[in-house]
Amino acid sequence: MNKISGNSTATDDAPQDHIEAKNAFEVLVCTNTALRLAARRLGNLFDEALAPVGLKATQVSLLMETTRMAVANGGRAPTLQDLAAKLAIQISALTHALKPLLRDGLVELQADEQDRRTKRAVLTPAGTALLQEALVCWSTANQRVEEVLGAEAAASLRAVADYVASDEFLSAYMGN
Repeated sequence: MNKISGNSTATDDAPQDHIEAKNAFEVLVCTNTALRLAARRLGNLFDEALAPVGLKATQVSLLMETTRMAVANGGRAPTLQDLAAKLAIQISALTHALKPLLRDGLVELQADEQDRRTKRAVLTPAGTALLQEALVCWSTANQRVEEVLGAEAAASLRAVADYVASDEFLSAYMGN
């Protein structure tokens, strides 16, 4: 109530509206936010663990996936399009992430033999050697995460994350 006129005003209700809005935000459950925060926290911890080899966790993941895809394809390096699809990122984000690895001589881009416009990512000997060093740091960080979470919770977390990253989840989400 407005003390002068005796009429109700919008500002009289504002404190109650603010309390209700604050309560709604306190109880709001957001899977996206929780996963992003967790991913940033883990990313920072892995970045710290990888600092001695001069790589970021995202770079090690890119090197590992490039290697993994080449091995799975009989030694044939992945195309940038296939690598971007596997990592669930746009090609522009992949080429941006590759720039420092190319600059530092850890990765080379080679033209595809059948289609010269298509580029394939290949680890150089220096890239392979640095990846091996990085995997020691990565393994140590991963073991520490498992110690803190517990083996079962860590396995469950990976299983849920793998499912959410899958085409199966996307199809279910889209209602297909």
